[in-house]
Amino acid sequence: MSQLEHDPAYNAVDRDDFMSLIEVGRYADRVDAFDEIISATRDHFWDPNDPRYIDFDAQPFDPTSELIMPREFCVELNCAVAEKLDEKQQILLANESTRFSLSSILHGEQGAFSLSASLCQVMKDPGAQEYASNQAREEARHVNGFSQYITKRWGSPLASGPTLASLMNEIVGSPEVYKKLVGMQMLIEGLAMGAFATFSSKTNDPTLKRLIQLVMSDEAFHHRFGKIWADKTVPNLSPEQHELVEDWAAHCFQVLLYNLVNSEQKQAIYPQFGLEWEWVRSAIMEAFTDEDRRSTMRESTNIFRVLIKTLLKAGIITERTRAVYGNWVDMAELDREDDEVAGTDVAEMMLEELSEVNAQRRVMSKALR
Repeated sequence: MSQLEHDPAYNAVDRDDFMSLIEVGRYADRVDAFDEIISATRDHFWDPNDPRYIDFDAQPFDPTSELIMPREFCVELNCAVAEKLDEKQQILLANESTRFSLSSILHGEQGAFSLSASLCQVMKDPGAQEYASNQAREEARHVNGFSQYITKRWGSPLASGPTLASLMNEIVGSPEVYKKLVGMQMLIEGLAMGAFATFSSKTNDPTLKRLIQLVMSDEAFHHRFGKIWADKTVPNLSPEQHELVEDWAAHCFQVLLYNLVNSEQKQAIYPQFGLEWEWVRSAIMEAFTDEDRRSTMRESTNIFRVLIKTLLKAGIITERTRAVYGNWVDMAELDREDDEVAGTDVAEMMLEELSEVNAQRRVMSKALR
């Protein structure tokens, strides 16, 4: 099937065609599009097992008595559900909802890890392949970091919601590189950047705030990899190819919008509170309308607003599908905004700190030799 190859940087081979990767001429046929972000890898390195970067035991936090996120971020506590729970149960439910969100992020990081590894099997350009291997390493430490945090707070993560699991399975297993790059680097990474920006600015848990900021320092580069693909590929697509990418992105957006964090996806958290997920869904639907959803999507860090902006700035959204997104956000407002996604300022701040820490580590390492 066509890989929509319009730039040598993204040439791909079949995942089982290893022989193409050991062709003699291939090794010198390398583009320089990714050299800058590959070279920056050592400056934004961090280790979730090293307390110089993050100490998961430094600031204890009790999720049975303290809210990890403000009350307004738990939709169940802003409708009739709250009336069935005492104060302690409300705190527990809110934190279980946060546990579900962070578990989804953990599963998303595993998806990004597996996808990056799969790109190493198919990217023909040595520079693109090297970048993908770097991203795989970074996604692996995100999996480690979120695993440690969730274990400290709850003991274990919750299972992935069916919608996210199904979409990631399609993306990781797809033989089509455009689905991998649009699906993970733009759709899921776009959602993640919005979620990270929200958690970073709103969480009451200093350890979670630190973890999120460290992860964002990597994600800024991962987002850039997808942007390079869009800049080099989207303008050169034929009308038929562009429609293929555009329609698939719009379909995924709608699936995620309506299913990512609804009560059915989160149903595992309700039985311990004596709640049936169908009733919870009805209570939420009675209290919140589509207009309420549109209102929340006006916030710059809203995960779906960030996702729409990512697709728009990548040139994937045209007049054909603009109304799909315009039903929820002001597209003209997004047109006027620059290309930066939510959380870029946090990522840049952390990059400066990590660059200094890593420079000091290298000095100390040389002194000990």
